[in-house]
Amino acid sequence: MRALALGQLGGRPSLQDLPVPTAAPGEVLVRVRAASVNGFDVAVVAGWMSAYFEYLPPVVVGKDFAGVVEAVGDDVTGFAPGDRVFGVVTKTFLREGSYAEYTTVAQDVGLAHLPDGISFTDGAALGLAGSSAHDCVVAAELEPGTTVLVVGSTGGVGTHVTQLAQLAGARVIGTAHNAEQRAYLAALGVTEVVDYDADLAAQVHALAPEGVDVVVHLAGDAAGALAAARPGGRFVSLLVFSPEMLPSDTVTVVPVAAHPSPETLATIAENHATGRVRTLIDQTFSLEGALDALAAYSGSKLGKIVITVDD
Repeated sequence: MRALALGQLGGRPSLQDLPVPTAAPGEVLVRVRAASVNGFDVAVVAGWMSAYFEYLPPVVVGKDFAGVVEAVGDDVTGFAPGDRVFGVVTKTFLREGSYAEYTTVAQDVGLAHLPDGISFTDGAALGLAGSSAHDCVVAAELEPGTTVLVVGSTGGVGTHVTQLAQLAGARVIGTAHNAEQRAYLAALGVTEVVDYDADLAAQVHALAPEGVDVVVHLAGDAAGALAAARPGGRFVSLLVFSPEMLPSDTVTVVPVAAHPSPETLATIAENHATGRVRTLIDQTFSLEGALDALAAYSGSKLGKIVITVDD
């Protein structure tokens, strides 16, 4: 099978011809139709994840996928060959990934059915970003009228968080680098936007003098974003791994690590199938262009970057 893989830690990934993996007991073999780019993938290529995961070369890049079940391992229930699925590769080591024609996924985490009304391209953009956003919003404990600052609101996770917060009745303040990103947020219904590259706290306090009830921190300087929260508020972050990393006597710091459970993925799929939350794709690339897709991942992107895998 074709796959974008790292031959060694610190090397440059390349398109390689690798054996098709075999589904172990409890696993499903998926014929990948599309994958999407996440910050995790960029970190894997850069070697930054070696402190947290064992690299077992050749390491296939990629977490998010959408595709069709090709085969199932022993003890698999609820999935059968031909099923449309999406999700996240969640192994405890780095070897199999989604930038490939095939990957294996555990049936009990990171895998769910993809409704017929959702394309593979859109489905590939849902798994990690959707799970991260879902878990951030749960941790934020939003209520109608809650004021929330979403730092990194134009990225894949931020786009989801923004929409979910609006559905919860929250007042959302977004961040943008430029006029294009402001227009993007306006299309999502966000009318209050601050300059990501300027003093966040000062700008936010001009809109919410006491500070916001919740900061959802998805990008940039954590300390600067923390200063935008009111005393007694919450600071929810995908980038702060423990409260000790960002001590505060006045704000509750809540680290979030996405958990793409079947229940969470099913909720994400339902939200998109019913139109409650939209998937926004910035660019698409072929598998042969996967390196370009990784290079395109930056703070200026809007929504998600997707890699399509041809039959």
